[in-house]
Amino acid sequence: MKEENFKGHIAMAGANVFWGAMPPAAKIAMVSGGIAPIVVTDLRFFGAMVLFWLISLFCKKEPVEPKDMMRLFGAAMLAIVLNQGCFIFGVKLTSPVDASIIATSMPLIAMVLSAFFLKEPVSGKKVTGIALGATGALLLIAGSSYQGSAPSGNGNPILGDVLVLLAQCSYALYFVLFKGFVSKYSIITIMKWMFTYSFLCALPFSYNELMGTEWLEMAPEVIASLAVVVVGGTFISYLLVIVGQRNLRPTVGAMYNYVQPVISCSVAVFMGMDTLNFPKLASVLLIAAGVYLVSASPTRKEMEEKLLKEG
Repeated sequence: MKEENFKGHIAMAGANVFWGAMPPAAKIAMVSGGIAPIVVTDLRFFGAMVLFWLISLFCKKEPVEPKDMMRLFGAAMLAIVLNQGCFIFGVKLTSPVDASIIATSMPLIAMVLSAFFLKEPVSGKKVTGIALGATGALLLIAGSSYQGSAPSGNGNPILGDVLVLLAQCSYALYFVLFKGFVSKYSIITIMKWMFTYSFLCALPFSYNELMGTEWLEMAPEVIASLAVVVVGGTFISYLLVIVGQRNLRPTVGAMYNYVQPVISCSVAVFMGMDTLNFPKLASVLLIAAGVYLVSASPTRKEMEEKLLKEG
């Protein structure tokens, strides 16, 4: 495996480990602390924005071309604002199980978009890998403790499902359209502007909730949970995602979406909230096999070189 690819795999695995471990921390903040989901989301944007700007003070100043500021805005809308916003409101209207199942569509969407925009080949190995990964993720979801959950009384399952699907489409589109662009500037420069735009876009919708939250009365465990969400699940994760995006094909990077339910399950087992059984072990093996097959599938360049040799 090339060093760049190895770095990309480690980065995407690390990002999804943080994302997979984030739900328990966010749940503590929302249930024990009584914090609204939109407030948690805006805190992620604000906290990451502040951290990236602070780090940028110690880095070499890097001017951004005016035309690229608009591209950064577009990247922020797709990767953060629409992705996070649609998912949170979608989960509120539908059931967690439906949302989790729909989330498994992201690698498939990324494969289709990569074929359309980047002319990446859709090989049998790649399709098989995505199918194996999806099967493993669905196997985990089917056996999860959330299976009996349903949307709240004011839920709208159809609209919720559509919003969750839009969240997957926006993130897959970001992965495909901005693969080349994210190499133009440093990771810190890209992230500080993306999260600045995201925070400003989300603030009008969360302002009243932010002002109405009793910040000074929060328990230490709630503050610690928010710190995990902001620092680990947002700041570090998005740093790692850029590294993965620079070094992996969009379909390969998207396959790591299947790692999240594995991590969530592992955290639940570690905390005594769930037990380890054969279906869970089988799902891990299926996801690992899926990631391997998609990674091993030939790139467009490799297929073109093969055709030239054969010709």
